[in-house]
Amino acid sequence: MKLGIVDTTFSRINMGKIALDELEKNKNIFGKVEVIRKTAPGIKDLPVECQLLFELEDCDIVMALGMVGAEDVDGVCAHEASTAIQGVMLANSRHIIEVFVHMKESVRDGKLDEKDLVALTEGRVRKHVHNAVWLVKNPEKLIERAGTGRRQGREDEGGIEAQ
Repeated sequence: MKLGIVDTTFSRINMGKIALDELEKNKNIFGKVEVIRKTAPGIKDLPVECQLLFELEDCDIVMALGMVGAEDVDGVCAHEASTAIQGVMLANSRHIIEVFVHMKESVRDGKLDEKDLVALTEGRVRKHVHNAVWLVKNPEKLIERAGTGRRQGREDEGGIEAQ
């Protein structure tokens, strides 16, 4: 399996380093995973780096790791990047696990809670590393979790049994 990881210099946390750490911690479970890591300036640069990882490196799957600033314009940029990432996925018929952390998610009483931002980012990246590996190597793991209310970065919500 070849996994591409793209992160950004804009992020306040080294998201790529977290992903690599999670892969290392689980290498006995995941087996052989070759990683190609790239870093782009900002979130709007992620789609082209993802495309290049498919085109030039023949990655099986890519993780696009980005942190969205707290300003309204940052949300617009994230939306545009996300739309472009969807296009890259469809053009290549391969998954891109988009792991965006919005700084607004960690604002408490009008101030950024940096400790919460770190915890949110760590949880989201680490859980999505598992999703990326499972999509390629063991999709049954995802089927087992269908409808279980899993969340990346926060506490799981749990599933609701259908009547």
